[in-house]
Amino acid sequence: MNISSGTISLHTKVFSDTHNLTNEVDKLVRSSQCTSGIATLFVPGSTAGITTIEFEPGVISDFRKALERLIPQDIPYDHNARWGDGNGFAHVRASLIGPSLTVPFQDRSLQLGTWQQIILMDFDNRPRAREIVVQIMGE
Repeated sequence: MNISSGTISLHTKVFSDTHNLTNEVDKLVRSSQCTSGIATLFVPGSTAGITTIEFEPGVISDFRKALERLIPQDIPYDHNARWGDGNGFAHVRASLIGPSLTVPFQDRSLQLGTWQQIILMDFDNRPRAREIVVQIMGE
């Protein structure tokens, strides 16, 4: 069993800024000592999430609109009342999407579907410097 770790650093904008991480994860997997195993991604923080999606403008727009219908920005949040930072919706959205994702790989190739990409979505109401932790385990 081999384990290697890496990071992906990026700067995000506000309100569901979406970044495709697939190529960076693929590079980390290919440069690891593992030919088969799993890659786990984790974003520290409580206002961003990691998932998979078809990374194209229409689906990203649809996803943002769905999140706005489910968890609107413009309703009262107890978090905002307590802290006054106006990002209660971002915390709830991030909790729904989740901070991590595990993707299997075989022959140093991520086992994603044809139109499936790994994304980070930052829900916060201010820009952030994000560092995504990627841990690769396998043989």
